Amino acid sequence: MSKIGFIGLGNMGLPMARNLVAAGHQVSAFDRVETACAEAKAAGINICPNNGEVARDAEFIITMLPNGPIVLSVFEEILPAATKGAIIIDCSTVDVSSSKKAHDMATSAGLGCLDAPVSGGVGGATAGTLTFMVGGKKQTYDKALPILDIMGGKVVHCGDGGAGQSAKICNNMLLGISMIGAGEAFALAEKLGLDQKALFDVISTSSGFCWSVNTYCPVPGVGPQSPADNDYKPGFAGTLMLKDLKLSQQAAEETGAATPMGRKATQFYQQFVDDGFGNTDFSGAINTLKSMKRDT
Repeated sequence: MSKIGFIGLGNMGLPMARNLVAAGHQVSAFDRVETACAEAKAAGINICPNNGEVARDAEFIITMLPNGPIVLSVFEEILPAATKGAIIIDCSTVDVSSSKKAHDMATSAGLGCLDAPVSGGVGGATAGTLTFMVGGKKQTYDKALPILDIMGGKVVHCGDGGAGQSAKICNNMLLGISMIGAGEAFALAEKLGLDQKALFDVISTSSGFCWSVNTYCPVPGVGPQSPADNDYKPGFAGTLMLKDLKLSQQAAEETGAATPMGRKATQFYQQFVDDGFGNTDFSGAINTLKSMKRDT
């Protein structure tokens, strides 16, 4: 049994923390939202009065937070209270620069640090089948692996500090692009009078094969169960896709990488969110595509 601190009990963090408790670990946590703390307490999680207390005496400190500035602010609170040699596992999805700064802060304080953003959504967090993309020293990764394995179905060490964030934004940039492509294909098929199930049967076994079609098809009643079958309730919300795409474009700007399709996808999801669909699943983009004119 390990003593684990957990900061950030949102839609992802709370089920992750629950899985740690179910595995027999002692979990203490904090979140600024009182209802989240109440749910966590009911699940057997000890609620602390602040972030510093979460870190005190913990062997592992897991953070799941909205953005880079908040991650760095929380690090400032927990580093003075943390036990030397403890390992911070930041599961937030943030910009690579902030992630690398967090690593530097932790190292200077005598703590281990991993950036470990996730893929798999709320369903994966609940089932303990998330994919973790991890950056940090290999020996730190090895020590934390048993904890990550409880919350994830796949854990990949991607390299040094910041590599996990790099892998996450590259993956999600491709996901955003491919979902738009899937939506365009099915929207065009509908206008051509082609049966959507027939198109799925072709794409899912042909060169168009991709996760956005085979696993997460944006058309209801076609393929495996997906948010399209639940009125596009997320899932993975459009606001979150936009966040990740913006992070990809920030990284592309900083490195001088050419990402023309990533830029277009970012612009598309910005419009998707601006049109009021940010809280629906990102696969709902197909409905926006259906409503667009040819010259848009």
